[in-house]
Amino acid sequence: MSSCQRVARPIARSLRQQPSIQASSFALSRTFAQSAARKDEATTTTKSTPPPPEPVAQSPETQALQNDPRNTVTSYWAERKLVKKGLPPIGSRRRRAAIQTSQNIPFEHLPYQAFQEARNILNEDRQEKLKALQSALASIKRLEETPADQLPGGERKKSMRLTSLREYVEELKVLVDINDPVVKRKFEDGLGDFDKPVYRHLAEKKWRGYPLRLIQQRIDTLNIVPDVLPKFEPTADVQMYFRRNKVEPGEILDSRVTENPPRLKVQVFNAGERLVSVVVMDSDVPNAENDSFERRCHYLAANVPISPNQQSLPLSQVNRESQLVVPWLPAFSQKGAPYHRLSVFVLEQKPGETLDVAKLKELYTARDGFSLKSYRDKFALNPIGFNMFRTVWDEGTADVMNRHNIPGANIEFKLKRVYSLKGDKKLRGWEIKRQKPKYKSLWKYTHRVRGLPRYKGRRHD
Repeated sequence: MSSCQRVARPIARSLRQQPSIQASSFALSRTFAQSAARKDEATTTTKSTPPPPEPVAQSPETQALQNDPRNTVTSYWAERKLVKKGLPPIGSRRRRAAIQTSQNIPFEHLPYQAFQEARNILNEDRQEKLKALQSALASIKRLEETPADQLPGGERKKSMRLTSLREYVEELKVLVDINDPVVKRKFEDGLGDFDKPVYRHLAEKKWRGYPLRLIQQRIDTLNIVPDVLPKFEPTADVQMYFRRNKVEPGEILDSRVTENPPRLKVQVFNAGERLVSVVVMDSDVPNAENDSFERRCHYLAANVPISPNQQSLPLSQVNRESQLVVPWLPAFSQKGAPYHRLSVFVLEQKPGETLDVAKLKELYTARDGFSLKSYRDKFALNPIGFNMFRTVWDEGTADVMNRHNIPGANIEFKLKRVYSLKGDKKLRGWEIKRQKPKYKSLWKYTHRVRGLPRYKGRRHD
C-alpha cells in the first residue's frame, strides 16, 4: 500500500460515517410523538406564546391611586411641577414607581400566607379592644346618668371617675387601630386623617423622636430660655418654609430669602379647632448708646384658627382686618453686628376667646421693645410651638433695607478695644536675673529677652 493510500484511508472512513452520525443525533433530538418520524425529515421547533394574563379587578381606591399624579410621578421635573402647583408628591419615588409597574393588588389582599395569618391575629385583637371600648362607653353613660348623691364620694368622686374613664376611652381608640398595617401605610404615605386619635398618636410619636430633640437643643444652646421666656416646653410641631424650602431650626438664611413672610406648618396632637397667635421677634437688636441688646417685633397675628387637619398657616394670607396686628418686617442685621436670632412662637389662646385686634395694634405698632413674656401674661396665652432662624449681614441686606425704607444700612459696628487695667508685668527668668554688671560676660546670651534692649547696661568703649 502506497503512502498516499495510507493517508487517504482515515479521511474516507470518516466521510462514510457522517450519515449514520447525523441520523443518530436526529433520533436523540426528536420530540415525543405517537407516529414515527422519518429519517430524512427536518426538525422544526415551534415556540408557543403563553396566553395574556387576565386583568385584575381594581378597587376604587386603587384606581384613585393610579389616577392621582402625586402617586405615580417619578421624574424630577414632574415633581417640581407638582410642587409649584402646591401638590407635593406622596411617599418615596420608589413607592411611586412600584404603583406604576405593579399589578395593583390591594394592600390587604396580598397573597402571602404569613401576612394573611398575621392579619387574622391582629383582627382578633382588634375585636377584643372594640369590646373593651364599648364596655367603657357604656360605663361612662351609666355613670353620667347616676346622681352624684347616690355615689360614695359625691360629685368630686364622680368627676374624677368620669375623667379617668374618658382617658381610658381615648387610649382604647388608639389601641384599636395601632397595629393595623393599612393605618400605618396611610400614615407613612401622608394620607392619614388626623381627626382620628390613632393618626395623631403616630404623628406625636414620630415628632418626639429627632425633631423635638433638635428644637430643645436649639432652645438651650442659643439661649432662647431665659432670654425670651423664663421657661418653655414645646407641645406642637412647627415647621417653617421660605419659598417652598423647609428651614432647619437655627439655620442662617440670606436676607433676600427672608424678605417675604414664610409659611408655617403647625401640627397639634389634641383634637379640636383652636385660635392661636403667631409672633416673630428679633431678640438681638444692638443698642449702641447703652451697649446692650433689645427686642423687636417683626410680625404679630392673632385669632388664627388651626386644627389637626388644618396645618398650613401662610403668614402672608391672614386677614388684615381681624387677624393681622403687625405686618411682616424683613429680617436684617447691620454690618459688623453678631447674628440675630429670630424666633417664631405659636401661642394658644383661651378656648372660645377672641383677642381685640384694634387694642393690640395700639399696644404693639411701635415694634421696638417688644416683650413676649408681657404679651403672654397680659392675654393669658399658652406657648405651644417654636421655630427659629438666624440672619447676618450679607451682600443683599443693604438692598432689602432700602426697598423697605429701613434706616441703618450705612451703619457698621466695630469691636471696641478694651485695654488691660493691670500694671506692667515684672520680667522674670534666668536672663533677667543676670543683667547686673557682674554678669557682663553673659550679656551676649541675653539678646532674646522680650521688651528689654539688647545692650541694656553696657558701656560703649
